[in-house]
Amino acid sequence: MSTQVSLRLNDELVARIDELVRSGAVRSRAEIVESALERELRRRLYERDAEIYRTSESDPDLDALNAWMQSRRDFPGLR
Repeated sequence: MSTQVSLRLNDELVARIDELVRSGAVRSRAEIVESALERELRRRLYERDAEIYRTSESDPDLDALNAWMQSRRDFPGLR
């Protein structure tokens, strides 16, 4: 199910979105707006999680995972 909403966007932004639609990069205005909103909501969720981890006491399992990930940082294909 979906709900229709009305948005006011800057004319220049709409022109850029319309160019993406014309070029075939996206199927519709709605697709790119929905994608951007989903990305922003994920970013905010990850930001909240990062703050929780930052303010929490040390966790041996997470510390070990972090150390392992840092040791693989320069491994080809894992960037």
